[in-house]
Amino acid sequence: MCESNAFLKDGENEVMLMESVDTIEPCEDGLKLMDIFGKQIFIKAKIKEMTLLNHRIILESF
Repeated sequence: MCESNAFLKDGENEVMLMESVDTIEPCEDGLKLMDIFGKQIFIKAKIKEMTLLNHRIILESF
């Protein structure tokens, strides 16, 4: 499986936003994330770091 988990950076901590993220779509005001089951969320954030080997996407609010 190639899905990754998305985390929101909150100071020194990382909070899990979504598991099994399949798609990230840039939008005018942030990002739309979709998991393998079709669940979608929108967040006002940018991608801070992606480590695909570890299946981690780190987002940062703006």
